[in-house]
Amino acid sequence: MAGLNKVVETYDQALAGLTDDMTLMVGGFGLCGIPENLIIKMQEMGVKGLTCISNNAGVDDFGLGLLLQKKQIARIYASYVGENALFEQQMLSGELDVILTPQGTLAEKIRAGGAGIPAFFTATGYGTPVAEGKETREIDGRHYVLEPSLTADFALVKAWKADTMGNLVYRNTAMNFNPMMATAGKITVVEVEEIVPAGTLDPNHIHTPGIYVNRVIKGNFEKRIEQRTTREA
Repeated sequence: MAGLNKVVETYDQALAGLTDDMTLMVGGFGLCGIPENLIIKMQEMGVKGLTCISNNAGVDDFGLGLLLQKKQIARIYASYVGENALFEQQMLSGELDVILTPQGTLAEKIRAGGAGIPAFFTATGYGTPVAEGKETREIDGRHYVLEPSLTADFALVKAWKADTMGNLVYRNTAMNFNPMMATAGKITVVEVEEIVPAGTLDPNHIHTPGIYVNRVIKGNFEKRIEQRTTREA
């Protein structure tokens, strides 16, 4: 990168410094808005012992499911994992350490991590296995669970458009988890559909300021549909 130019040309450059046993945040919701090619590159790299923070684990042959195939993920914080049979097998066999987290709590743990907040109290999960081993407190007659925030060595993000300084715009479902993860990684790598010159984007429409972004790469995306539902014409 030269000066404030965050653009890299290869996936080797995009993931430089990623090694075994690191913690990763991976954006997206289902198969929407996931950094598809960054995940493929990690599978090719063979990095292992990873801790992943992601709303879901992809499907058996796409998204984070590719890393599960090679048993590269050791632990995962996730909310919705019902579409991945391989995930289920590895969890039940004890090969994969799974921290199931309520979806709103997962989002706030990431947002808090990006904001420098070490922990927060939430009523969600009180009196359930989610609260086991955690501090609880009664506040104004209601019970709460203390949830630690989350940060990562790398945050892997998918955006629609970026300028060369790393300012980002997301579209539709990609707004889920990607913006907050972009703030919570020591190194934030963003895969985008289009890169435009600095100054092109309307400042009022930027979702993630470039100060949070370390590297930007332009990708080509399959955008697979997780559950295809059709009806007869």
